[in-house]
Order: sequence, then C-alpha cells, then structure tokens
Amino acid sequence: MRSKEFIVPVLLAGFVFSLLVAPSFAGSGFLQAQDKQEKKEAKQPPAKIYIPKEVRDVMLSGLQARTARQDIPFTVFKSTFLPAQANYYVFLFLKMKNGDLGFAPPAPAPAAKDAPPPTVPAAPPTKVAARFDVFLQFHKMENGAPTQIVKEVFVPTTMELDAAGYDPEKEGWYTVGYPLPSADYLVAVAVTTHDLKKIGTQYFEFSLPDLKAIKDLDTTPIFFLKEYKELQQAETVAELHREFMRYAILQITPNIDNTVAIGDPLDLFFLILGAQPNDQNKYDIEGQYEVKQGDKDAVKFAPAKYDNPFISQPLPLKQTLITKDKDGKESQTVKDLGAGSYTFICKITDKISGRTCTKTVDFTVK
Repeated sequence: MRSKEFIVPVLLAGFVFSLLVAPSFAGSGFLQAQDKQEKKEAKQPPAKIYIPKEVRDVMLSGLQARTARQDIPFTVFKSTFLPAQANYYVFLFLKMKNGDLGFAPPAPAPAAKDAPPPTVPAAPPTKVAARFDVFLQFHKMENGAPTQIVKEVFVPTTMELDAAGYDPEKEGWYTVGYPLPSADYLVAVAVTTHDLKKIGTQYFEFSLPDLKAIKDLDTTPIFFLKEYKELQQAETVAELHREFMRYAILQITPNIDNTVAIGDPLDLFFLILGAQPNDQNKYDIEGQYEVKQGDKDAVKFAPAKYDNPFISQPLPLKQTLITKDKDGKESQTVKDLGAGSYTFICKITDKISGRTCTKTVDFTVK
C-alpha cells in the first residue's frame, strides 16, 4: 500500500493523463479561443496586428545572428513542454530584474476638486506595480535556419509585488505558455515598456518531437516539482506568470534550480513519449531510478510500475547504511542524503514494446 505522500502525486498523474486523452482537453480551449480571436481580428482593419511594426522590426533585425537588444535586459534560460491533444504546450522561462521592469507604487487617486487637504499622512503603499508588454514570434527552423513565421503572440502584462521587502536588484523568473505542433522552432521574444520607448529582445531555439517519428522511448524534459494546485478554470489566453506555470487547470511550481533541502524528496514530473498501450488501452511501464555522486552509488530505489505515461512521483532521498560490529553482526541505519552535488538517473522501460530510454538530471542537496 502506498504511503499518504505518494497518493496525491499518483492522483495528479491520473488527472493530467485524463486531460491528455479527453476529447475536450482543457488546453484545446486555448486553441479555440485563439482561433476565435484570429477570425475576429481578421475582420478588423489591416492596422490591427499582433506586434507593432517598431517592435517587429527590432525582433527581425537580430534574428539571423541572434543579436539581442538590451534596452530591457532579460534572458530566456530554458523551456519545457507538455501535451495538448495533437499539439504540445511549450513553456518559456524568462529571468528579469525587478528594477528593469519599472516597478513603482501605484499612482494615488486624484483628489476631488474642492476636497480639503488631508489631515493625516497617507498610508505607505502595500504594493508596487509594473505594466509592460511581451511579444512572442515563433519561427519554424529548417536545416538549422529560421524560415516562415508560424505564430505571433501579444502578452500584455500588469504585475504586482509586495512593497515590503521589494528589491529592485532582485531577479525574478517568469513563464509564458503557448500551444504549438511538433517542429523545430526559433522564438524571438521582446519585452517592452508599454509606450515602446524601451525594447529588449532575446532568441531561443527548442524542438517539439513528432510522436510518429519516435523510434525509441523518450520523455518530455524531466523537472522536479515544488508544488501544484488545481484552479477553477483553464487559461485561455497567453499570460506571463511570476514563478509558476499554468497548464490546463493546474498551477505548477517547478524546482527551476534543481536544489532540494536535506530531508526533502525529489518530486518527479514528466511524460513518457512513445509508450504503447495494450489491447485494453492499458500501459505497462517500469521506472528504475538511482542517484549517484560521481561514480559512487548514493541511493537506489525499488522499481516503480505505472499504468499511464504521465509520471508524478516523489522519491525520498534516504540512504540505508549497513554496518558490522566486532562480532560481524550487521545493522542498518537510514539517514537523509547529505549535502552535495548528485546525478539522478532514470531508466524507463515499456514492457509492451520493449523500448527503453535513460535520462539524467543533475541536482544539489543543501
């Protein structure tokens, strides 16, 4: 019987897998909303565009050489993807410094024309806010070079932070997600002030695999989960989120620096690609996991069995040490994995097709 700490992740995997196979998968609402918006905007005058010309020109001017513009410095430091029916939902991860985004206290409401002067000083603001715009331009890659633009996306953003402890030098990370079909892509990203006086750009390449072309087993990028929660509604337009990602009706916080505290588990989250169900549409998948420190074994886990290809499972980082006393009698001691740098090794076997794949992820215990 699974302990309680394993029950919720297993239910999460089943829930997400049900979204994947359901005809009305929530992610498709995003696609339907985008289609409706595009049809609506197609009826508008030609001046109605996704990306203003001055921003588009800057994005295209640096495209071939991947030359970033640093009016607003930022980086696109990674991407990941999850399924969205026949498409994938790709997530881009950005890092930006608070001060570069123009966070400031909200402007006070204007006083009435004949209002008397205030008798007590105004309370200090509890929030600081920034208003800026993000633009995404997805280019298909062929033979290592960007070709046609397949999608342009406008992401107007208003962000608030607590005024207490606000640090303009602190860097925050952000995510934005969008559904795309399998292909190789180069995305041009622009972050601009709302008045377009400052335009920052970056370029990032990623690939979304074609399931029909997968000859061996594969996985989506493996990441470690910090927390998640279920929301009432799915996201239907692209939005920028600070330090979490939105997927269907889930709000997911990944462990972006792969660092865990002593005593905490590694909470896996990924999808197996290329696994085959049996005639009853059931999967038979085995996961073998271990942790190494250099060439030395640190932790080995009992094989895990799965009946669907969406994996969400915490793995306790415990070491079992066997010692012998002077009489040769053995005793076991279980302790938490100590601080240091480690490599997580994941071997997946599809028992039905016989396909296998092995993935590694470096992580740190502090």
